[in-house]
Amino acid sequence: MKSKARLTGRVIFRGDPGYERARKNWDPHTNRFPKVFVFAQRTQDVANAIRWARENRVPIRARSGRHALETNLSQVNGGIVIDVSDMKNIWLDKKRGIAIVETGNTVGRIVKTLARQGFMAPFGDSPSVGIGGITPGGGIGPLQRSIGLLSDNLIGVEMVDAKGRVIRADKNHHADLLWATRGGGGGNFGIYTKYKFKVHRAPAGATVFRIIWPWNQFAKVFRVWQRWAPSVDTRLGTYLEIGPKIGGRVTVQGLFLGPKREAVRLLKPVLSVGTPTTKIIRWLSYPKAVNFLLPPDPVLTQRWSNQFSSGFAIRPFPERAIQVMRQFLEKAKPGSPAGFFFLNWGGAVSRIPPEATAFFWRKAKFYIEWNSSWIKRSEAAKNIALVRDTRRKLQPFIVGSYINVPDQGIKNSGPVYYGANYPRLRRVKAKYDPENVFRFPQSIPPAFRR
Repeated sequence: MKSKARLTGRVIFRGDPGYERARKNWDPHTNRFPKVFVFAQRTQDVANAIRWARENRVPIRARSGRHALETNLSQVNGGIVIDVSDMKNIWLDKKRGIAIVETGNTVGRIVKTLARQGFMAPFGDSPSVGIGGITPGGGIGPLQRSIGLLSDNLIGVEMVDAKGRVIRADKNHHADLLWATRGGGGGNFGIYTKYKFKVHRAPAGATVFRIIWPWNQFAKVFRVWQRWAPSVDTRLGTYLEIGPKIGGRVTVQGLFLGPKREAVRLLKPVLSVGTPTTKIIRWLSYPKAVNFLLPPDPVLTQRWSNQFSSGFAIRPFPERAIQVMRQFLEKAKPGSPAGFFFLNWGGAVSRIPPEATAFFWRKAKFYIEWNSSWIKRSEAAKNIALVRDTRRKLQPFIVGSYINVPDQGIKNSGPVYYGANYPRLRRVKAKYDPENVFRFPQSIPPAFRR
Protein backbone atom coordinates (compact mmCIF):
# COMPACT_ATOMS: atom_id res chain seq x y z
CA MET A 1 0.00 0.00 0.00
CA LYS A 2 1.30 3.40 -0.97
CA SER A 3 1.53 5.83 1.93
CA LYS A 4 -0.82 8.84 1.66
CA ALA A 5 1.13 10.76 4.28
CA ARG A 6 4.33 12.45 3.16
CA LEU A 7 7.39 13.17 5.30
CA THR A 8 8.27 16.85 5.42
CA GLY A 9 11.04 18.81 7.14
CA ARG A 10 14.67 17.71 6.95
CA VAL A 11 14.39 13.97 6.25
CA ILE A 12 17.38 11.60 6.54
CA PHE A 13 16.92 7.91 5.72
CA ARG A 14 19.43 5.22 6.63
CA GLY A 15 22.14 5.35 3.97
CA ASP A 16 21.66 9.09 3.29
CA PRO A 17 24.49 11.58 3.89
CA GLY A 18 24.32 12.84 7.49
CA TYR A 19 22.76 9.65 8.85
CA GLU A 20 25.73 8.76 11.09
CA ARG A 21 25.79 12.24 12.60
CA ALA A 22 22.02 12.15 13.09
CA ARG A 23 22.10 8.95 15.15
CA LYS A 24 24.83 10.01 17.61
CA ASN A 25 23.58 10.82 21.12
CA TRP A 26 25.23 12.30 24.23
CA ASP A 27 25.52 8.78 25.64
CA PRO A 28 26.95 6.38 22.99
CA HIS A 29 25.27 3.46 24.82
CA THR A 30 21.90 4.73 23.53
CA ASN A 31 22.82 4.95 19.80
CA ARG A 32 20.60 2.83 17.53
CA PHE A 33 19.86 2.41 13.79
CA PRO A 34 16.48 4.01 13.00
CA LYS A 35 14.95 3.74 9.53
CA VAL A 36 14.55 7.51 9.23
CA PHE A 37 15.13 10.78 11.07
CA VAL A 38 12.72 13.66 10.55
CA PHE A 39 14.16 16.96 11.73
CA ALA A 40 10.96 18.96 12.00
CA GLN A 41 11.06 22.64 11.06
CA ARG A 42 7.50 23.35 12.16
CA THR A 43 4.61 21.69 13.96
CA GLN A 44 3.08 20.40 10.70
CA ASP A 45 6.24 18.36 10.01
CA VAL A 46 5.69 16.55 13.33
CA ALA A 47 2.05 15.84 12.46
CA ASN A 48 3.02 14.52 9.00
CA ALA A 49 5.71 12.26 10.50
CA ILE A 50 3.29 10.74 13.03
CA ARG A 51 0.73 10.04 10.30
CA TRP A 52 3.43 8.51 8.04
CA ALA A 53 4.70 6.32 10.89
CA ARG A 54 1.22 5.00 11.62
CA GLU A 55 0.46 4.26 7.96
CA ASN A 56 3.77 2.43 7.62
CA ARG A 57 3.51 0.72 11.02
CA VAL A 58 6.87 2.08 12.15
CA PRO A 59 7.63 2.68 15.87
CA ILE A 60 7.92 6.35 16.84
CA ARG A 61 10.48 8.06 19.05
CA ALA A 62 10.57 11.76 19.99
CA ARG A 63 13.93 13.52 20.43
CA SER A 64 14.91 17.02 21.50
CA GLY A 65 18.46 17.30 22.90
CA ARG A 66 19.87 13.75 22.41
CA HIS A 67 20.38 13.37 26.17
CA ALA A 68 18.27 10.24 26.77
CA LEU A 69 20.11 8.24 29.46
CA GLU A 70 18.66 4.80 28.71
CA THR A 71 18.34 2.68 25.59
CA ASN A 72 15.43 2.74 23.10
CA LEU A 73 13.92 5.94 24.50
CA SER A 74 14.83 8.52 21.84
CA GLN A 75 15.86 6.06 19.11
CA VAL A 76 14.83 2.56 18.10
CA ASN A 77 16.16 0.21 15.43
CA GLY A 78 14.00 0.41 12.30
CA GLY A 79 11.86 3.22 13.71
CA ILE A 80 11.26 6.88 12.96
CA VAL A 81 12.90 9.54 15.14
CA ILE A 82 10.94 12.78 15.15
CA ASP A 83 13.61 15.28 16.17
CA VAL A 84 12.53 18.83 17.03
CA SER A 85 16.06 20.26 17.47
CA ASP A 86 15.75 22.55 14.41
CA MET A 87 12.75 24.29 16.05
CA LYS A 88 14.49 26.95 18.11
CA ASN A 89 12.31 30.06 18.32
CA ILE A 90 12.04 31.89 21.65
CA TRP A 91 9.45 34.62 22.28
CA LEU A 92 9.68 36.70 25.47
CA ASP A 93 6.84 38.89 26.73
CA LYS A 94 8.63 41.01 29.33
CA LYS A 95 5.48 42.76 30.54
CA ARG A 96 3.65 39.55 31.38
CA GLY A 97 6.76 37.59 32.38
CA ILE A 98 6.03 34.84 29.88
CA ALA A 99 8.32 32.99 27.47
CA ILE A 100 7.12 30.74 24.66
CA VAL A 101 9.82 28.40 23.40
CA GLU A 102 9.93 25.78 20.69
CA THR A 103 10.93 22.39 22.04
CA GLY A 104 14.14 22.09 20.00
CA ASN A 105 15.88 24.66 22.18
CA THR A 106 18.50 23.53 24.65
CA VAL A 107 18.22 24.55 28.29
CA GLY A 108 21.43 26.59 27.97
CA ARG A 109 20.16 28.55 24.98
CA ILE A 110 16.91 29.48 26.73
CA VAL A 111 18.40 30.29 30.12
CA LYS A 112 21.24 32.40 28.66
CA THR A 113 18.89 34.25 26.27
CA LEU A 114 16.54 35.07 29.16
CA ALA A 115 19.43 36.07 31.46
CA ARG A 116 20.62 38.68 28.95
CA GLN A 117 17.08 40.12 29.01
CA GLY A 118 16.97 40.24 32.82
CA PHE A 119 14.91 37.09 33.44
CA MET A 120 15.55 33.70 34.97
CA ALA A 121 14.15 30.22 34.48
CA PRO A 122 15.19 26.94 36.15
CA PHE A 123 18.07 24.93 34.70
CA GLY A 124 19.94 21.70 35.48
CA ASP A 125 23.62 20.82 35.28
CA SER A 126 24.04 20.67 31.47
CA PRO A 127 23.38 23.38 28.86
CA SER A 128 23.00 20.91 25.96
CA VAL A 129 19.97 19.06 27.40
CA GLY A 130 16.86 19.65 25.27
CA ILE A 131 14.00 21.61 26.80
CA GLY A 132 11.59 19.23 25.04
CA GLY A 133 12.55 16.24 27.19
CA ILE A 134 13.66 17.75 30.48
CA THR A 135 10.49 19.81 31.08
CA PRO A 136 7.79 17.09 31.18
CA GLY A 137 10.02 14.99 33.47
CA GLY A 138 10.23 17.77 36.08
CA GLY A 139 13.46 19.65 35.43
CA ILE A 140 15.45 19.79 38.67
CA GLY A 141 18.35 22.13 39.43
CA PRO A 142 19.85 24.74 41.75
CA LEU A 143 17.00 27.27 41.33
CA GLN A 144 14.22 24.83 42.26
CA ARG A 145 14.22 25.92 45.91
CA SER A 146 13.67 29.56 44.82
CA ILE A 147 11.34 29.32 41.81
CA GLY A 148 10.35 25.63 41.54
CA LEU A 149 11.01 22.94 38.95
CA LEU A 150 11.00 23.70 35.24
CA SER A 151 7.65 21.89 35.02
CA ASP A 152 6.23 23.98 37.88
CA ASN A 153 6.76 27.06 35.67
CA LEU A 154 5.05 25.48 32.65
CA ILE A 155 1.69 27.14 31.96
CA GLY A 156 0.88 25.97 28.43
CA VAL A 157 1.87 23.40 25.81
CA GLU A 158 1.39 22.68 22.13
CA MET A 159 1.41 18.95 21.39
CA VAL A 160 0.77 16.72 18.38
CA ASP A 161 -1.25 13.65 19.36
CA ALA A 162 -1.25 10.09 17.99
CA LYS A 163 -3.63 11.03 15.14
CA GLY A 164 -1.48 13.98 14.05
CA ARG A 165 -3.84 16.56 15.57
CA VAL A 166 -2.41 19.69 17.23
CA ILE A 167 -3.62 20.15 20.81
CA ARG A 168 -3.01 23.29 22.87
CA ALA A 169 -3.31 22.88 26.63
CA ASP A 170 -3.39 25.37 29.48
CA LYS A 171 -5.29 25.69 32.75
CA ASN A 172 -8.58 26.31 30.87
CA HIS A 173 -8.24 23.88 27.95
CA HIS A 174 -7.12 20.27 28.25
CA ALA A 175 -6.06 21.05 31.83
CA ASP A 176 -5.57 17.32 32.47
CA LEU A 177 -2.90 17.21 29.74
CA LEU A 178 -1.09 20.23 31.25
CA TRP A 179 -1.21 18.52 34.66
CA ALA A 180 0.28 15.33 33.18
CA THR A 181 2.98 17.23 31.27
CA ARG A 182 4.18 18.79 34.52
CA GLY A 183 6.15 15.73 35.64
CA GLY A 184 4.63 12.84 33.67
CA GLY A 185 7.69 12.28 31.49
CA GLY A 186 8.45 13.05 27.85
CA GLY A 187 6.99 11.15 24.90
CA ASN A 188 4.10 9.52 26.77
CA PHE A 189 1.12 11.49 25.47
CA GLY A 190 2.32 12.95 22.16
CA ILE A 191 5.15 15.04 20.76
CA TYR A 192 5.48 18.54 22.20
CA THR A 193 6.34 21.42 19.86
CA LYS A 194 5.95 24.54 22.08
CA TYR A 195 6.08 25.30 25.79
CA LYS A 196 4.79 28.42 27.53
CA PHE A 197 6.62 29.28 30.76
CA LYS A 198 6.20 31.90 33.41
CA VAL A 199 9.63 33.48 33.90
CA HIS A 200 11.00 35.47 36.80
CA ARG A 201 12.88 38.75 37.04
CA ALA A 202 16.55 37.91 37.55
CA PRO A 203 18.55 39.68 40.24
CA ALA A 204 21.37 41.93 39.00
CA GLY A 205 23.82 39.34 40.30
CA ALA A 206 24.20 36.13 42.25
CA THR A 207 26.91 34.40 44.25
CA VAL A 208 28.33 31.22 42.76
CA PHE A 209 30.58 28.82 44.62
CA ARG A 210 32.72 25.76 44.02
CA ILE A 211 34.58 23.96 46.82
CA ILE A 212 36.75 20.90 46.09
CA TRP A 213 38.24 18.31 48.49
CA PRO A 214 40.40 15.21 47.98
CA TRP A 215 38.38 12.02 47.46
CA ASN A 216 39.31 10.49 50.83
CA GLN A 217 37.32 13.24 52.61
CA PHE A 218 34.05 12.40 50.85
CA ALA A 219 32.35 10.81 53.89
CA LYS A 220 32.96 13.74 56.23
CA VAL A 221 31.92 16.27 53.55
CA PHE A 222 28.78 14.26 52.76
CA ARG A 223 27.80 13.95 56.44
CA VAL A 224 27.90 17.73 56.82
CA TRP A 225 26.32 18.51 53.42
CA GLN A 226 23.30 16.20 53.89
CA ARG A 227 22.32 17.85 57.18
CA TRP A 228 23.12 21.43 56.11
CA ALA A 229 21.90 21.63 52.51
CA PRO A 230 18.18 20.72 52.90
CA SER A 231 17.63 23.31 55.66
CA VAL A 232 19.85 26.18 54.49
CA ASP A 233 18.29 29.44 53.16
CA THR A 234 16.01 28.50 50.22
CA ARG A 235 17.78 31.02 47.96
CA LEU A 236 20.76 28.64 48.01
CA GLY A 237 20.82 25.65 45.66
CA THR A 238 23.73 23.24 45.84
CA TYR A 239 25.07 20.08 44.22
CA LEU A 240 27.46 17.62 45.79
CA GLU A 241 29.42 15.43 43.35
CA ILE A 242 31.72 12.56 44.35
CA GLY A 243 33.91 10.89 41.73
CA PRO A 244 35.56 7.43 41.72
CA LYS A 245 38.12 6.55 44.40
CA ILE A 246 40.94 6.63 41.84
CA GLY A 247 41.07 9.90 39.93
CA GLY A 248 37.95 11.36 41.53
CA ARG A 249 37.34 14.25 43.90
CA VAL A 250 34.57 15.80 45.97
CA THR A 251 32.88 18.99 44.75
CA VAL A 252 30.21 21.17 46.32
CA GLN A 253 28.95 23.89 44.03
CA GLY A 254 25.88 25.98 43.39
CA LEU A 255 24.44 29.44 43.58
CA PHE A 256 22.93 31.81 46.10
CA LEU A 257 20.50 34.52 45.01
CA GLY A 258 22.06 37.08 47.32
CA PRO A 259 25.32 38.89 48.16
CA LYS A 260 28.69 37.21 48.64
CA ARG A 261 28.96 38.29 52.27
CA GLU A 262 25.77 36.41 53.14
CA ALA A 263 26.78 33.40 51.03
CA VAL A 264 30.06 33.05 52.94
CA ARG A 265 28.12 33.03 56.21
CA LEU A 266 25.65 30.40 54.96
CA LEU A 267 28.45 28.23 53.53
CA LYS A 268 30.36 28.16 56.82
CA PRO A 269 29.43 24.55 57.75
CA VAL A 270 30.85 23.18 54.48
CA LEU A 271 33.77 25.60 54.30
CA SER A 272 34.98 24.41 57.70
CA VAL A 273 34.91 20.66 56.99
CA GLY A 274 38.12 18.82 55.98
CA THR A 275 40.86 20.50 53.97
CA PRO A 276 39.49 21.90 50.68
CA THR A 277 42.00 22.24 47.84
CA THR A 278 39.87 24.83 46.00
CA LYS A 279 37.51 27.51 47.31
CA ILE A 280 35.79 29.74 44.77
CA ILE A 281 33.06 32.11 45.99
CA ARG A 282 32.21 34.89 43.53
CA TRP A 283 29.51 37.48 43.14
CA LEU A 284 28.82 37.69 39.39
CA SER A 285 26.31 39.41 37.16
CA TYR A 286 23.37 37.04 36.69
CA PRO A 287 24.28 36.11 33.07
CA LYS A 288 27.85 35.30 34.17
CA ALA A 289 26.58 33.24 37.11
CA VAL A 290 24.55 31.12 34.65
CA ASN A 291 27.66 30.66 32.46
CA PHE A 292 29.68 29.56 35.51
CA LEU A 293 27.17 26.80 36.34
CA LEU A 294 26.59 25.68 32.74
CA PRO A 295 30.02 24.94 31.27
CA PRO A 296 30.03 23.47 27.72
CA ASP A 297 28.72 19.89 27.51
CA PRO A 298 28.82 19.01 23.79
CA VAL A 299 26.72 16.10 22.59
CA LEU A 300 28.80 14.69 19.75
CA THR A 301 32.20 14.39 21.44
CA GLN A 302 31.17 12.22 24.40
CA ARG A 303 33.14 8.95 24.55
CA TRP A 304 31.84 7.49 27.80
CA SER A 305 28.77 5.28 27.96
CA ASN A 306 26.86 5.28 31.25
CA GLN A 307 24.29 3.48 33.32
CA PHE A 308 22.41 5.77 35.71
CA SER A 309 19.95 5.30 38.54
CA SER A 310 18.27 7.81 40.85
CA GLY A 311 16.11 8.32 43.91
CA PHE A 312 15.11 10.66 46.73
CA ALA A 313 16.20 10.61 50.37
CA ILE A 314 13.53 11.52 52.91
CA ARG A 315 15.98 11.45 55.83
CA PRO A 316 19.77 11.73 56.17
CA PHE A 317 21.79 8.68 55.10
CA PRO A 318 23.06 6.55 58.01
CA GLU A 319 26.59 5.10 58.05
CA ARG A 320 25.38 1.91 56.37
CA ALA A 321 24.31 3.88 53.28
CA ILE A 322 27.62 5.78 53.23
CA GLN A 323 29.35 2.39 53.25
CA VAL A 324 27.33 1.36 50.15
CA MET A 325 28.46 4.59 48.46
CA ARG A 326 32.08 3.83 49.32
CA GLN A 327 31.86 0.31 47.86
CA PHE A 328 30.43 1.68 44.62
CA LEU A 329 33.09 4.40 44.31
CA GLU A 330 35.88 1.92 44.96
CA LYS A 331 34.60 -0.28 42.09
CA ALA A 332 33.85 2.55 39.63
CA LYS A 333 36.27 2.93 36.72
CA PRO A 334 39.26 5.12 37.69
CA GLY A 335 39.28 8.59 36.13
CA SER A 336 35.82 8.13 34.57
CA PRO A 337 32.74 10.41 34.89
CA ALA A 338 31.20 7.81 37.24
CA GLY A 339 30.08 8.75 40.73
CA PHE A 340 27.35 10.19 42.93
CA PHE A 341 25.43 13.42 42.42
CA PHE A 342 23.22 15.04 45.09
CA LEU A 343 20.94 18.10 44.94
CA ASN A 344 19.27 19.74 47.92
CA TRP A 345 15.47 19.76 48.12
CA GLY A 346 13.04 22.00 50.04
CA GLY A 347 11.76 25.52 49.47
CA ALA A 348 9.51 26.11 46.45
CA VAL A 349 9.80 22.53 45.17
CA SER A 350 8.43 21.15 48.46
CA ARG A 351 5.64 23.71 48.94
CA ILE A 352 3.58 22.32 46.04
CA PRO A 353 1.35 19.36 47.03
CA PRO A 354 2.44 16.06 45.38
CA GLU A 355 -0.91 15.69 43.60
CA ALA A 356 -1.03 19.28 42.24
CA THR A 357 1.20 18.29 39.30
CA ALA A 358 2.32 14.92 37.97
CA PHE A 359 5.72 15.37 39.68
CA PHE A 360 5.17 13.46 42.93
CA TRP A 361 8.44 13.35 44.92
CA ARG A 362 8.30 16.72 46.67
CA LYS A 363 8.90 15.93 50.33
CA ALA A 364 12.52 14.73 50.08
CA LYS A 365 15.60 16.08 51.86
CA PHE A 366 17.76 15.60 48.78
CA TYR A 367 17.91 13.99 45.36
CA ILE A 368 20.52 11.35 44.56
CA GLU A 369 21.77 9.84 41.31
CA TRP A 370 24.72 7.63 40.53
CA ASN A 371 26.28 6.36 37.34
CA SER A 372 28.94 3.92 36.23
CA SER A 373 30.88 4.63 33.03
CA TRP A 374 32.76 2.68 30.38
CA ILE A 375 34.22 3.05 26.89
CA LYS A 376 34.73 -0.57 25.78
CA ARG A 377 31.52 -2.43 24.95
CA SER A 378 32.84 -5.50 26.71
CA GLU A 379 32.64 -3.58 30.03
CA ALA A 380 28.97 -2.61 29.69
CA ALA A 381 27.35 -5.55 31.50
CA LYS A 382 29.67 -5.28 34.52
CA ASN A 383 28.99 -1.55 34.94
CA ILE A 384 25.23 -1.86 34.47
CA ALA A 385 25.20 -4.61 37.12
CA LEU A 386 27.22 -2.41 39.51
CA VAL A 387 24.65 0.42 39.29
CA ARG A 388 21.67 -1.89 39.74
CA ASP A 389 23.27 -3.78 42.61
CA THR A 390 23.97 -0.44 44.30
CA ARG A 391 20.30 0.50 43.87
CA ARG A 392 19.29 -2.73 45.62
CA LYS A 393 21.63 -1.93 48.52
CA LEU A 394 20.47 1.71 48.77
CA GLN A 395 16.77 0.78 48.56
CA PRO A 396 16.18 0.96 52.35
CA PHE A 397 17.39 4.60 52.32
CA ILE A 398 15.63 6.06 49.26
CA VAL A 399 12.15 6.41 47.74
CA GLY A 400 11.09 6.69 44.12
CA SER A 401 13.17 7.56 41.09
CA TYR A 402 13.43 10.53 38.71
CA ILE A 403 11.93 9.83 35.28
CA ASN A 404 14.54 12.04 33.55
CA VAL A 405 17.26 9.73 34.95
CA PRO A 406 15.60 6.39 34.18
CA ASP A 407 16.84 2.92 35.03
CA GLN A 408 15.25 0.06 33.09
CA GLY A 409 16.36 -2.34 35.80
CA ILE A 410 13.46 -1.01 37.92
CA LYS A 411 10.54 -3.45 37.75
CA ASN A 412 6.93 -2.14 37.83
CA SER A 413 8.42 1.31 37.40
CA GLY A 414 5.23 3.42 37.18
CA PRO A 415 4.68 3.98 40.93
CA VAL A 416 8.47 4.33 41.42
CA TYR A 417 8.64 7.29 39.01
CA TYR A 418 5.21 8.79 39.65
CA GLY A 419 4.14 7.67 43.13
CA ALA A 420 0.41 7.97 43.84
CA ASN A 421 -0.04 10.01 40.63
CA TYR A 422 0.49 6.96 38.42
CA PRO A 423 -3.19 5.83 38.15
CA ARG A 424 -4.26 9.36 37.12
CA LEU A 425 -1.44 9.50 34.53
CA ARG A 426 -2.72 6.22 33.06
CA ARG A 427 -6.20 7.78 32.71
CA VAL A 428 -4.75 10.82 30.92
CA LYS A 429 -2.81 8.45 28.65
CA ALA A 430 -6.03 6.56 27.84
CA LYS A 431 -7.68 9.85 26.84
CA TYR A 432 -4.92 11.25 24.61
CA ASP A 433 -3.26 8.04 23.33
CA PRO A 434 -5.78 5.20 23.84
CA GLU A 435 -4.05 2.94 21.28
CA ASN A 436 -0.68 3.33 23.03
CA VAL A 437 1.03 4.60 19.87
CA PHE A 438 3.67 6.40 21.94
CA ARG A 439 5.19 3.46 23.74
CA PHE A 440 8.75 2.67 24.71
CA PRO A 441 10.48 0.94 27.66
CA GLN A 442 8.79 2.09 30.90
CA SER A 443 6.29 4.36 29.11
CA ILE A 444 2.91 4.91 30.78
CA PRO A 445 0.32 2.36 29.56
CA PRO A 446 -3.28 3.57 29.08
CA ALA A 447 -5.75 2.69 31.83
CA PHE A 448 -8.15 -0.02 30.74
CA ARG A 449 -11.67 1.24 30.31
CA ARG A 450 -14.23 -0.90 32.10
